[in-house]
Amino acid sequence: MKYKSGKLSKEIQLQLYRAMLRPRRIEEKMLILLRQGKISKWFSGIGQEAISVGVTSALTEKEYILPMHRNLGVFTTRNIPLRRLFAQWQGKASGFTKGRDRSFHFGTQQYKIVGMISHLGPQLGVADGIALAEVLKKQPRVTAVFTGEGGTSEGDFHEALNLAAVWDLPVLFCIENNGYGLSTPTAEQYRCEHLADKGIGYGMEAHQIDGNNILEVYTQVKKLSESMRKKPRPILLEFKTFRMRGHEEASGTKYVPKELMAQWAEKDPISNFAAHLLSEKILSQEMMGSIQREIDAEIEENLQLAFNEEEISLDESKELEDVFKNTVYEEVKHGSIVKKIRLIDAISDGLGQAMERHDNLVVMGQDIAEYGGVFKITEGFVEHFGRERVRNTPICESAVVSAAMGLSINGMKAVMEMQFADFVSSGFNPIVNYLAKAHYRWDEKADVVIRMPCGAGVGAGPFHSQTNEAWFTKTPGLKVVYPAFPYDAKGLLATAINDPNPVLFFEHKALYRSLYQEVPMDYYTLPLGKAILLQEGNDISIVSYGAGVHWAMEVLKDRPEISADLIDLRTLVPLDMETVYASVKKTGKLVILQEDSMFGGVASDISALVMEHCFEHLDAPVRRVASLETPIPFARKLENNYLPKERFRQILSDLLAY
Repeated sequence: MKYKSGKLSKEIQLQLYRAMLRPRRIEEKMLILLRQGKISKWFSGIGQEAISVGVTSALTEKEYILPMHRNLGVFTTRNIPLRRLFAQWQGKASGFTKGRDRSFHFGTQQYKIVGMISHLGPQLGVADGIALAEVLKKQPRVTAVFTGEGGTSEGDFHEALNLAAVWDLPVLFCIENNGYGLSTPTAEQYRCEHLADKGIGYGMEAHQIDGNNILEVYTQVKKLSESMRKKPRPILLEFKTFRMRGHEEASGTKYVPKELMAQWAEKDPISNFAAHLLSEKILSQEMMGSIQREIDAEIEENLQLAFNEEEISLDESKELEDVFKNTVYEEVKHGSIVKKIRLIDAISDGLGQAMERHDNLVVMGQDIAEYGGVFKITEGFVEHFGRERVRNTPICESAVVSAAMGLSINGMKAVMEMQFADFVSSGFNPIVNYLAKAHYRWDEKADVVIRMPCGAGVGAGPFHSQTNEAWFTKTPGLKVVYPAFPYDAKGLLATAINDPNPVLFFEHKALYRSLYQEVPMDYYTLPLGKAILLQEGNDISIVSYGAGVHWAMEVLKDRPEISADLIDLRTLVPLDMETVYASVKKTGKLVILQEDSMFGGVASDISALVMEHCFEHLDAPVRRVASLETPIPFARKLENNYLPKERFRQILSDLLAY
């Protein structure tokens, strides 16, 4: 291996050697502990240390790095205390995830490291969001994100590269091309000659680097990152290297030809660099031994500290508390000036006033800039707030959700408009696996609101009419808001944006322009998790949300003899069951109306909770009314039959007569 030190000082070269040897010695120790059953799993980066160490050494300490599970050198080069790393791998409380996640699935703001999730792809989009925040804050910083050659086949990879290129984001996309995705060789992973070519295809600069040559990695990355700070833009780096051990230790390497393994063993980044330093009289055998003994002593000392730490204690209340970042609701009361406006106007006003209140709030979505969005919620926003904060996005829901998370990580707020709630399936993974789990895993907020135009009744068919709130009420870590009135929508949206937790904010399209209400013109908030009693009665309790509230109101207007409590839930997570319980205990009968199809919906959980907590107060079975168990049809007659409005009339009568 040929090394070109150029103007690099002896001190820097020694630092790079020491920085590579440290994770190697840790790994060798971890492999012993794995065989002894003292850690549960290990993903080895042996043979790839030059990439992690070189990239991290070339960046400043204030620049974020998003590593993978073979990038121990990122963590050690950032000087994370070994005791905490070892505790993390043993599931101890002083680790970074309190025993809730394993290995390198964690982040730390203190060291500007954002760890991976097993779904790999979303972290590329998160890097986009972090870099966007740096650009908006006018900070000349680079964000580096790692992936493997296997990860380049994921849609998130392509979405993130395209988004970074379109927005000129200073992201260093680092591909560790190590020959195999688990056991699948590169020949079965992609057909282009070089992965660097993929960057060129997206209009970005791309380079190939010998990933086993520490000096080439360090000097190239340092040069490129300095250039990116002056001229923000994404760059793709393909590091050629090899995985010398299994995907994880249990996998083994039997699928690798022995001659290939031997060939790459000769290219070991540490032994080769040591030989170079010896030949240049920068390193001596005595120094090598001294450095190794010092590192080994550090490892043993910190291992003992981690081993001596007690096993993590069980605190169920703390487990539940940590699902969401604790937030105190700040009530902002509205003034006396009101105006009769539509639901769509209330949402637009609320969003605009939130942007005025939070100068770190960015809104993103397809066609939301000059066009104002397909529903015109953001019409005029560009003129008022500028294109930096009102951002058109390519059609790449997953990358944009991930970028919203990156904005949050880097101290900003994000509101993403899902053009139609149906399209959220294309961004489902980062919502339920990244945003929802971030705080529980490593105490990181996800200050993101995703607006969800939803619902049937407009003849839009199966792909523009779904009300899919139950996809998210099932996922711990997400808040779900579903207002039925303009007044509620404006106040609840303000609160959702203030909340540092991820919120899915559902807006019913059929109500956008058909529903008017007196709404305060100034900024105000309403609490999440508080239902409202719209009508009081003694005979029956009716619970609904969204368009269902209006269907129930229409039926009750036609049947003035019915004495009913009508409860609008307003938010589904958190869910105000106390209001429901109090009503059921008074009336003895409950019917729950939802637009979503029946099985697995919100009504089922409400019914089960009432049966568990109010059984002795019931005078009849709890009834659920929902749409048909079919996709949503297009033709008006079919759609009307699909929706539960008419069935609700009959079931309400049946329950009253029970």
